[in-house]
Amino acid sequence: MNGDTTPRREPSTTATTARTSSTRPENAGRKRIHWAPLNVGIERRLQTLLVLCHTLTIAIFLTSFFFTCAIPLFWPLLLPYLVYISLFSTAPTSGELKGRSNFLRSLPIWKIYASYFPARLHREEPLPPTKKYIFGYHPHGIISHGAFAAFGTEALGFSKLFPGITNTLLTLDSNFRIPFYREYALAMGLASVSRESCENLLTKGGANGEGMGRAITIVVGGARESLNSQPYSLRLVLKRRKGFVKLAIRTGADLVPVLAFGENDLYEQVRSDEHPIIHKLQMLIKRTMGFTIPLFHARGVFNYDVGLMPYRRPLNIVIGKPIPVMQQSNRDKINDSYIDELHARYVQELQRLWDQWKDVYAKDRTGELEIIS
Repeated sequence: MNGDTTPRREPSTTATTARTSSTRPENAGRKRIHWAPLNVGIERRLQTLLVLCHTLTIAIFLTSFFFTCAIPLFWPLLLPYLVYISLFSTAPTSGELKGRSNFLRSLPIWKIYASYFPARLHREEPLPPTKKYIFGYHPHGIISHGAFAAFGTEALGFSKLFPGITNTLLTLDSNFRIPFYREYALAMGLASVSRESCENLLTKGGANGEGMGRAITIVVGGARESLNSQPYSLRLVLKRRKGFVKLAIRTGADLVPVLAFGENDLYEQVRSDEHPIIHKLQMLIKRTMGFTIPLFHARGVFNYDVGLMPYRRPLNIVIGKPIPVMQQSNRDKINDSYIDELHARYVQELQRLWDQWKDVYAKDRTGELEIIS
């Protein structure tokens, strides 16, 4: 409930206006492909195009890079560029938000992108810009469409719900070694999820030069949690994830849990518990390369049953209440019991969010919230 409005059942919302015309046209169990009609409106076609482009963003930029490599005229520029981004670039970890473009983040195309699902951002209470924050986003899902819409763009109106707070969505450091995509990610305000990057973002810049008014968003469950992404269920990899709590203590940032209802519903995935060999291979890839490859599918561009496009299912992202943190910048003096206490309070707040809003935003759930290793 908002502190600036009369208490009511729904939290405050900045929402996209378009609504999906069907709740689940791609139900599991159908054996024949259901093709999309030809007379689809232009708005829905634009929504599909933008979601497709976002899903294939890395592939699009890599393709552009390889085409550029085929032109000898650009070689004198490409070689120094590759050396720079591979060995010398510090922009993703410096905390200086170099290259961030509020113009790009606020383009109307992102509202069209968010209206595909549709996605909505909900606030339980305002956050004062006189503090710093770590937003923990749950669950990871397959591609984290909700995290991008809510924190990587202004499609859902984050800056209006939380004026004075500059939020940075974090992603793998390896993504900033991808030619051309790196520039796009920096322009969208993304940064590396490395410890150095997190600490710089929360201790530099801001209103006082020490991070005041800044926030970072971490998808806490990471790649491993994506393997547990199943529609209408919520299994979070969180029991042993305490690095973000230690980071909050070192930087003095309050912890803010975020629960995205519907993130797991966007794709179907091969169940890892039913295919142990596949699961072992996925975990091997994660250990060696830092990311994993879920075997997933959803709908296509022109059909409702086969493809890599996410289903049109609602995304409701609820930002919970902040958990105050006492700062201790000296790592050696951080008490393990305090880490465990903050972690337990964080899990408790996530459970409260689930219990409060599951009957509103997770009516089709097949189980309750589970916290796993």
